Formats: sequence, C-alpha cells, structure tokens
Amino acid sequence: MSDANISAEKAMACMRERDIPALPDNFTVWYHYCAGTYPDLKRTVDILIDNGQEFSPSVNAILFERFFTHESEEKGAHSATTKLEGVIKRASEYLNEAGEGAAQFGEHLADASGALADGAPGNDARTIIEGIIGASQQMEKHSHALEQRLASASDEVVQLRKEIEITRREASTDGLTGLANRKLFDLTMRETCAHAMESGDPLCLLMLDIDFFKKFNDNYGHQTGDKVLKLLALVLNESIKTHDVAARYGGEEVAVVLPGSMLDDAMAVGELIRDRIAKKNIVNRTTGKKLGGITLSVGASTYVPGEALTDFIERADVALYTAKQTGRNRVVSEKDIPEQKLAVGG
Repeated sequence: MSDANISAEKAMACMRERDIPALPDNFTVWYHYCAGTYPDLKRTVDILIDNGQEFSPSVNAILFERFFTHESEEKGAHSATTKLEGVIKRASEYLNEAGEGAAQFGEHLADASGALADGAPGNDARTIIEGIIGASQQMEKHSHALEQRLASASDEVVQLRKEIEITRREASTDGLTGLANRKLFDLTMRETCAHAMESGDPLCLLMLDIDFFKKFNDNYGHQTGDKVLKLLALVLNESIKTHDVAARYGGEEVAVVLPGSMLDDAMAVGELIRDRIAKKNIVNRTTGKKLGGITLSVGASTYVPGEALTDFIERADVALYTAKQTGRNRVVSEKDIPEQKLAVGG
C-alpha cells in the first residue's frame, strides 16, 4: 500500500474517531495532518488534541482557511508582478549578454597578445593593434548600451514595486478613513483566531459606533460626517498598539481586533477611545461654526477557542447595542449582556 493510501486511511480513521463529517475540506486538513505534510498544521492540531478541543465544524473550517486557502492578489497587483518578473528576466538576459561579450573580448585580447609575443612582423603587428583598438571601442559601445538598458530596467523595477505596493494597500484599505477595510478585517479575524487557537493567547474584539450619526449627517451634511469618520480613524490609530487592527466595519461602525489582550485590557482601550472622542469639539472649518461634540458606544467580546467567528462578532455587536440601549457614550463587555439578547439601532 502506498504512503498516500496509508495517510488517507489514517485521515478517515481520525475523522471517524472525532465524528468529523467526511467533507472535502475536512479530509484535506486531516489527510495532510496524518501525512505530516505541513509541520505548522501538525503542531496546531496536536496542541488542540492535547487541550481536549472538540473539532466542531467551525474549528475544522478555521484550520482549512488557515492552512489551505490564500487571498488571491488583486488583478492590478498580479499584472504588476508579472511585469516585474519580465523586467527581472530581461535584466538577467542583459547580464548574460554582457558576460558573453566580455568573454569574447577576452579571447580576442588573448589571441592578439599571443600573436604579438610570437614576434609578428610590423604590418601584422599594426593590424593586430588596430584590431585590439577596434574591439575595445566596440566593447565600450556595447557596455554603454548595456548600462543604459540595465538602468532602464532598474527604473522599471522601482516603479513596478511601487505599483504593487499601492495596489495591495488600496485593496485592503478603506478609501475614506484609511483604516483596514472589511476584506482585511475578515482576513485578520481568521488569522488571529487561528493563532489564538494554536497558541492559547487571548484575543478580544471591540465594536464601536458613533451615537446619533444619522442625525448628525442630516443636520450638517455627509461631507461633515465624513470628516467625523476621519477624526475617529485618527483617534483610533493614536489609541491602539501597532499589532492591533482597526477596520471600518460598515457605515459609522468600526471594529478593533486586539490580539494578546484580555477582556479587561480591551475594555480599557475602548474607554480610552470613547473618552478621547467625547473630548473633541467638532468645528466647521469653512464657516467656523461649532457643531458640538460626538460620542461613541462600544461593545467588547473575547474569543472562545473553537467557536464560530460569527458568534465572536455577534457578542461584541450585542454588547455595543446594549451600550446604546443603556444610555450610549459608554463601553459594555459581553459579561454585561442580559441573558435575552437586545436589539437596538441608532
């Protein structure tokens, strides 16, 4: 029996033992676990097994997403990457061409040197020397042309790298606020939850919403509302750590992913952001008119290893709306959520 068949049988046995449905994604995870294809996957699953983790559908889905799915590059980035590969290939060809030219020039000099050393007659010696001069001039022209082509290729590489970086940044950034967009938020959540499951490190989530933002927009216009969202983004970036991720979740709602933070720490970050926003005075720069202040409601939740990401997010959302229902301008944790979920808007 082949190694592949043995690994497949082991995978099916592991799945049956843990009541894991025989679905393609699940089989992919457990086949490669049993085969030992990916050390990181094997280590992660071993840790989960040692911790007595139940391999629920959400756990298996996270494992598959972590180790077997990859975000495809945006078309623009892919195109620029392809162009970059072409430029590098051309530069390599130029260098090979230069090497061949230098080798030929070297052979020509060696032959001429040998002829002169053998005592060539005057006319022959003159011809040999003129040949050396001509070869040198040709080599100089060739080197100059090569230098120009390499310089051009170098400029192209620099420009294409800038294009790739800009395209990738735009693909993961909210155009208005500069915060991470929903796509990057979803990817961050999958990666940080998988890491938390593997390492046992804490992970928390804040959901923030500007109070009465619709009314603010109606009173002062959407352009002013956009400036408020930019102000919120600025305060967020000043208030979180470099490894935390703030994202525009939708409309005026913002999410902050806090890897390595306990719930009390997350509450403190939420309170810091809430307090800083509450102290801001909004002024219309065009007219100088004072528009008053704005406030935030904040909800916080902590990740339970193995749970569905939707459950993790929902608890933060419910905490957020609990904050709104109990007076707004406050931070509420999942521990403060009433048993019966509250649904509130605005």
